[in-house]
Amino acid sequence: MIANPANAEWIVAAVLGKSKYRHVHPHLVRGLAERELAKGRAPREAVGEVAGKLHQVAGAYFPRQPDYMRWLHELETLPRDAGHENTRAFSTRVMRSHASTAERIPDLEEFFQTTLASIAPVTSILDLACGMNPLALAWMPLSSSSRYVGCDLYMDLTGFLSSFYAHIDRSGQFEACNLLDMAFPDLPAKRAQVTFLLKTLPCLEQLERGAGLRLLHAIPSSYILVSFPVSSLGGRPKGMRANYENQFLEMVAGRNWRVERFSFKTELAFLVEKDEQPV
Repeated sequence: MIANPANAEWIVAAVLGKSKYRHVHPHLVRGLAERELAKGRAPREAVGEVAGKLHQVAGAYFPRQPDYMRWLHELETLPRDAGHENTRAFSTRVMRSHASTAERIPDLEEFFQTTLASIAPVTSILDLACGMNPLALAWMPLSSSSRYVGCDLYMDLTGFLSSFYAHIDRSGQFEACNLLDMAFPDLPAKRAQVTFLLKTLPCLEQLERGAGLRLLHAIPSSYILVSFPVSSLGGRPKGMRANYENQFLEMVAGRNWRVERFSFKTELAFLVEKDEQPV
């Protein structure tokens, strides 16, 4: 069934009209709306389905609405050095606003120093579905001239990250993107030494089965750092560590990729080495 364009636009407007989702990339919302209509759902029913999917993969990670205006005002008073104790304290506090990065904070330095040790100092990063993770650059083994490119489905989030990197005078480019687009027209064009997919694949698979592997193939990096949560947002393990490890190893089986495994208290990670070379 071909979705009625007028119905799809009505659904997009209704979803983006909700305060929780008004800054979500509209192309993603439209794609989800068209899929729900193709299933035969009525427009009003489709609005609930699309909003529910967005909550599962994005909204649930923000227990409270991010206060970007307050953070930007505070940022103006901070040192321009990302490694300064005051700037690090600010970064840590803001990362706690996002459930995914909040979980990583107890292992923050160990996580990046360990997983990236074999390719350090890292010269360029592409962070897909980045959330607040780019604020952790002070804990990463980066070169002094490193380039950080990130994208997320929230436009206000990427705007805040752009302001943060401008304040600390580091090379950073952040924009909204839709990782479900098969042609990936919004994927930042610059290639990077390593791409981060931190706790992202399960969310993609919730939206579209097979999207994770398609994205792994499309990423133009020599290395991909993939990670998975080991417990639910409510803190229950549910066998997630073993399940995600099995799913990921099955996903990459038979491909000429080298995979290194890392296990942390709150996260399971894999550094994948592909054949492509960075620029």
